[in-house]
Amino acid sequence: MIKKVHTDNAPEAIGPYSQAIICGNMLFTSGQIAINPATGTVEATDIEGQTTQVMKNLDAVLKAAGTSFEKVVKTTCFLKDMGDFAAFNAVYGTYLTGKPARSCVAAKQLPKDVLVEVEVIALI
Repeated sequence: MIKKVHTDNAPEAIGPYSQAIICGNMLFTSGQIAINPATGTVEATDIEGQTTQVMKNLDAVLKAAGTSFEKVVKTTCFLKDMGDFAAFNAVYGTYLTGKPARSCVAAKQLPKDVLVEVEVIALI
């Protein structure tokens, strides 16, 4: 069974996709970017602020699905500039303390010209 996940506490999908999908006991989120769901805009201009907003958005999606950062098993992270890796990692590490598996790659351009995008796979 596949179930779509939606919360008003994370940005609306900006295309034909869902914020997340539950399949069995697994949650697959779409990539979250630094859009503040209250305003619909990207407010932070630095990597730390954008990463914090991304993590808040992911937290809202995880909670809507009935899970949490503690149950994340894999993340995929996209950075506009790998020079931001250390600053990104410092914020990321405060949310994903269980040290899930991770891929982190540089992307030439991300939606809304943000600096970071993160997607997760978690247990329900």
